[in-house]
Amino acid sequence: MTRLFNEPAAFADEMIEGFVASHSRWVRRVNGGVARSTRSTPDTVALVIGGGSGHYPAFAGLVGQGLAHGAAMGNLFASPSAQQVYNVAKAADNGAGVLLGYGNYAGDVLHFTQAQDKLRADGIDCRSIAVTDDISSAPLGEKHKRRGIAGDLTVFKVAAAAAEAGYSMDAVVEIARRANDRTRSFGVAFTGCTLPGAPEPLFSVPEGRMAVGMGIHGEPGIGETDIPTADELAELLVKDLLTEVPDGLSVEGARVVPILNGLGSVKYEELFVVYRRVAQLLAEAGIEAVDPQVGELVTSFDMAGTSLTLFWLDAELEELWLAPADAPAFRRGAVTAQALDAEELAFDAEPLAVIPEATDESRSAAKSVLAALDAAKAVIDANVAELGRIDAIAGDGDHGIGMERGIHAAAAAAADAVVRGAGAGTVLNLAADAWADKAGGTSGALWGMALRAVGAAVGDNDAPNAAAVAAGVAEAKRSIMDFGKAKVGDKTLVDVLAPFSDALTTAVNDGGSLRDAWGAAATIAEQSAEATANLLPLMGRARPHAEKSLGTPDAGAISMALIVRAIHNTLIGETAANNTVKENA
Repeated sequence: MTRLFNEPAAFADEMIEGFVASHSRWVRRVNGGVARSTRSTPDTVALVIGGGSGHYPAFAGLVGQGLAHGAAMGNLFASPSAQQVYNVAKAADNGAGVLLGYGNYAGDVLHFTQAQDKLRADGIDCRSIAVTDDISSAPLGEKHKRRGIAGDLTVFKVAAAAAEAGYSMDAVVEIARRANDRTRSFGVAFTGCTLPGAPEPLFSVPEGRMAVGMGIHGEPGIGETDIPTADELAELLVKDLLTEVPDGLSVEGARVVPILNGLGSVKYEELFVVYRRVAQLLAEAGIEAVDPQVGELVTSFDMAGTSLTLFWLDAELEELWLAPADAPAFRRGAVTAQALDAEELAFDAEPLAVIPEATDESRSAAKSVLAALDAAKAVIDANVAELGRIDAIAGDGDHGIGMERGIHAAAAAAADAVVRGAGAGTVLNLAADAWADKAGGTSGALWGMALRAVGAAVGDNDAPNAAAVAAGVAEAKRSIMDFGKAKVGDKTLVDVLAPFSDALTTAVNDGGSLRDAWGAAATIAEQSAEATANLLPLMGRARPHAEKSLGTPDAGAISMALIVRAIHNTLIGETAANNTVKENA
């Protein structure tokens, strides 16, 4: 369990603050994560990596000379927001473009892609590499669906070394892709991991048993077996990895970097006992082990488990892997680094958003928007633990805390905007940015898109009417389905959003008031959310463990149904208040 924390929702921010305070020789705080505190070579490619917190040394521990230029750091087990990635990339840019590196998870893909688009719009050459080394998460024919685990290190290290050596952007990308194609990982777990404040682990393994093929977010394994001896575990890991040798390579005479990675609670001494047999098996297969790494490199909080990575080298990859590096958690060779000056090290706060002009009608409606967000905050607060429990059935259990962080940030941003005289559209837009930024993860990206779509539809000039709200919700449905690629039946929030939007539009077109149309649509949303219990997930982290979620509704679908009902309750209250005013007038 995690023993040392204050407020669970503040854990990631406080962890970053302490990390920077203790590692200022290497890193400085920037909005969204950390960047080098030392001077980089001008006109070279910058590597910005990132992902959720809870995996140290990934990702902040890999920032330094010869390795990453910056790391975007999300909440626990949740991807950083697009704004966080963008901010870190802007701080790390050396003038020759930015390569974004991350594990292949739905939330990371969403947010890093959005950040990439924004950086390109600024005129910065930006590319991406999603690491896909976990052989247990998808078959070889669907390698593009595989997760990124400890293989992150090999891809990031050689890409960073290439950038440090002055390679062009095209050449750095080619090296990163080649490293990814030549990296394979496989892991096991003996216990689950527990998030700060959580009463129990995200998943459990029966006493005396071992989960095979787990992910670094606590995703349950794809099978179970009795706990083997150290030698038997080594034999299992090596055997499975050698069944998938990269194309064009042979085992005999190969040069390979083996990485035996601890997931958080397995002691180094245990890892050394396992690696003893790994080294023997590799030698027996005719493989030469180059620069073996044994220790904690990509962890999963307090999970007891381990993974083995094999990185199949060629001459260029080997040279880049062995190049000097100096980061908090990975050092080799001699690196000379010049510290940034005090002005360059200063932490820049986010600039205060400019509030555009709005009509009195829109400013009055903005108060209703704030009331709706406060109602959403209350219902999420009341259900945060249950949302996490549902999400942990086949996922990583972070949905509740992610929704909590997102709605709290959105409500706070909305309250500030209302005080500053913003109209309804601007309040929704600022709430959207705050939600996406603080929640991170897939849900943060999608809820940010939803609020933005409604904000654009209602604007700041008029009091929002039913038709404008319905149009905004319909645009939210379209943009989310287009961006996230989910469709009805995939067991996601789209299974609620799509029927809710369709019902709302139909009721409004039939002449219904916003209150009545929203209420009817909210009932359909609740029914649709419960119906997801009968679906198998086809998207996201739950996909590899689809059967485990059968009989349990989707957490994202449930949270959306809760929120639309809470909003309807505010509409009922407002209508009653308006009726009272009219009757007493």
